[in-house]
Amino acid sequence: MKAVTFSFDDGITQDQRLIQLLNRYGLKATFNINSELLGQPGSLWRENVTVAHVKPRPQEIRDIYAGHEIAAHTCTHPFLPALTEEEIVHQVEDDRLALSELAGYEVVGMAYPCGGANNDDRVADIIARKTGIRYARTLTSTHSFDLQDRLLRFNPTVYFYAEWDELFRLGQELIENDAQTPQLFYIWGHAYEFDIHNTWDRFEQFCRLIAGRPEVFYGTNREVLLDMPAPKA
Repeated sequence: MKAVTFSFDDGITQDQRLIQLLNRYGLKATFNINSELLGQPGSLWRENVTVAHVKPRPQEIRDIYAGHEIAAHTCTHPFLPALTEEEIVHQVEDDRLALSELAGYEVVGMAYPCGGANNDDRVADIIARKTGIRYARTLTSTHSFDLQDRLLRFNPTVYFYAEWDELFRLGQELIENDAQTPQLFYIWGHAYEFDIHNTWDRFEQFCRLIAGRPEVFYGTNREVLLDMPAPKA
């Protein structure tokens, strides 16, 4: 009746440290990757701190993300609502196909790139009609465990970086409540954000809080959204 999943964007070298941490606690995540940016060096300036934003090489992808899910994030991280239908299909479907080849299995999920209102009904309709994507995550936090019907505009529960207090509050709530209906706790962010204020230990505290609960299913986005069987009455 309860499930927990994580989603991390951009496909960066910090993902390797993050995956070691997730594996330590038996947690599963989906990693949303820009296929045409793989292998590129880079950095970001966030809150007066420079953090690495380096992309692993294509040939490393399968090994790095083994045991977790690879999903699309568009080829080059553009703002999809501003693109033509042809451009949207290229960015999403070509990314999906390239990642499928690298992963060794069919990629069917994605996360919308860019901040703000980075998706709309038009984009979701094009993705539904013209690509093999079956679910796509937005940036809109619900602070709720309720299930959703709109898988191509699926809203996460919480963005850990901007909502640390909510992350822990919701984690405690999930553990303590007596679920009578299916509940999904969906956490998202970027692995480089742990470097900004060195919050790796803080995230590990959350992992210890949420992990190892026999009543909770821990899965990738695909497992909890598409593959997980309905709970028995």
